[in-house]
Amino acid sequence: MIKYSLALTFILISSNAPSQEMGFEEYSPKSTLVVSENPKEKAKFTFIDVHSHQFGMATQDLSALIKDMDQLNMGIMVNLSGESGPELRAKLKNVNENYPNRFAIFANVNFGGVGNPNWGEQAAAQLDLDVKSGAKGLKIYKSLGLRNRDVNGNRIAVDDARLDPIWEKCAALGIPVLIHSADPKSFWDPFDKHNERWLELKTRPRRKRSDTDPVPWQQIMDEQHRMFKKHPNTKFINAHMGWYANDLDRLGELMDEMPNMSVGIGAIIAELGRQPRRAKAFFIKYQDRILFGKDAWNPEEFPTYFRVLETADEYFPYYKKYHAFWAMYGLDLPDEVLRKVYYKNALNLIPGLDKSLFEN
Repeated sequence: MIKYSLALTFILISSNAPSQEMGFEEYSPKSTLVVSENPKEKAKFTFIDVHSHQFGMATQDLSALIKDMDQLNMGIMVNLSGESGPELRAKLKNVNENYPNRFAIFANVNFGGVGNPNWGEQAAAQLDLDVKSGAKGLKIYKSLGLRNRDVNGNRIAVDDARLDPIWEKCAALGIPVLIHSADPKSFWDPFDKHNERWLELKTRPRRKRSDTDPVPWQQIMDEQHRMFKKHPNTKFINAHMGWYANDLDRLGELMDEMPNMSVGIGAIIAELGRQPRRAKAFFIKYQDRILFGKDAWNPEEFPTYFRVLETADEYFPYYKKYHAFWAMYGLDLPDEVLRKVYYKNALNLIPGLDKSLFEN
């Protein structure tokens, strides 16, 4: 028995067999599948990115940014990180003095004073001033519903009635509200081998949530939907497809229930790219209410969006493994649907954009 063990050890040592000590994080196989490849470095039609963040725009040299935008065929970038008051005006000044037709800036609301007398009316009045200064819309961060607390230390629900004056002011001004509520439901699910976002949660543990941190996922979703329904004259753009891109049947039901809700595709292209037939049918049915948006400003990631939307390519890689370890497939959308997603729907929702940058 000892001689056998030594012999086996010698065989293993002398062989060139690769080590199998490798975790899921390191495993990154190259596909051997041979299929048509049609990568897209720029969009087929000039587009509007309705979901971007440029925090230093007040002092930023915009020329390099414009160069990157031109290479992607981006006509207008919507900067959702506009802030309010003097900070907003500083960003608007830089844009207007250099590239006045290439950027739209959304204002933000500070929820720190919720609970003080007349807070809602004062916040609405500030928003009115911000729009008169040049803001094209209002961006609501996911902190509303997750982290924002009122003056008494209580979590502010998305549908808190004290916020109603803000939504009503947006309706009166004719500006859209781009709102991000909660995060993917998988962040609330058990952190185990069945969780699709296991790698993301392992590498970014602060993203993990629970029913008590702060509340169940469905509760936040329900709050958002009640707020949309309570303010039917306000135009809402639900960021990240409202986290229902992995359940398009349910998202379709919500679209039917809330005709004042459009959706942006920022950060969820991987969900669409794994269900090309169902996603294509959804885009065709709701073609007037879907907007292009990317979220984080990484120019090298845009081509994956273009390829998913424009081509019929099969089984091509996504750019961020911790978001999606699966391959992408193209939706091959019709040109008229592409035009609506890329720019027409945004032009209809966001006031004052330069339409001359785009095709008729």
